[in-house]
Amino acid sequence: MKTFLRNNGLGICFLLLFFGAFLGQIIFGFQEHNKELIDEGNTVINLSSYLVSGHFIQATFENWESEFLQMALLVILTVFLMQKGSSESKDLDKEEEVDREPSPTRKDAPWPVKKGGFILQIYKHSLSIVLLFLFIVSFVAHFYGSLKDENEQLLLKGKTLETASDYISDSRFWFESFQNWQSEFLSVFAIVVLTVYLRQIGSSQSKPIDAPNMETGE
Repeated sequence: MKTFLRNNGLGICFLLLFFGAFLGQIIFGFQEHNKELIDEGNTVINLSSYLVSGHFIQATFENWESEFLQMALLVILTVFLMQKGSSESKDLDKEEEVDREPSPTRKDAPWPVKKGGFILQIYKHSLSIVLLFLFIVSFVAHFYGSLKDENEQLLLKGKTLETASDYISDSRFWFESFQNWQSEFLSVFAIVVLTVYLRQIGSSQSKPIDAPNMETGE
C-alpha cells in the first residue's frame, strides 16, 4: 500500500481534491438554486431533482469544458510553438526526446508501439485525441444543461421555451463559455511566462533554482 500511495500520490491527491470540491459544488449549488426558486416565489426541489436539473448540469460541464480545452490546446500547441526560457516549452535549439520516432525494440515499450501500423499512429496522438474528445463531450453537455436551465426558468415564468437551434446562438450560452475560456487561457499564459523567471524548488513544473532565465526546459 505504501508503494502504491508513493507511486500514485499526485493523482490520488488531485482526485480527492476533485471529489471534495465537487461535493462542495453540489451542496452550495443546491442551496443557491433553492434560494433563487424561493426568491421567485416557486417551490424548492430536493437534492435528487437538483442533480438532474439544468442548473447543476450547466454549472458542472461549463467548467469541465474550459479545462479540457485548455489542456488540449496546451498539448497540441507545444508541439509547434516555443517559449524561450519556459519550463513548459521544448528547447528552441535542439531536438527533444518527445520528438524522436518510437522504437518497438525499446524495453517495456507500450503495446501500441510494438504493434505498429494504424494503432501506433493513433497512439502517437492519443493524448490530444482524448482531451479533445472530453472537451467536445463537455461542450455538448454544457449546451444541454444551459438550454435545460434556460427552459426551466422560462417555464416558471410562463414564457415560450427555447429550441436547441435557437439557443446555440444565444448570448447566455456563449457568455458562459467565453468567461471560462478566457480564464483558462490566462492561467496557461501565466504558467508559461512565469516559469521563465520564477522557481519552485522540488517541483517538476520549475527549472532548477540556479538555471539561467533564458534556459528552456525543466
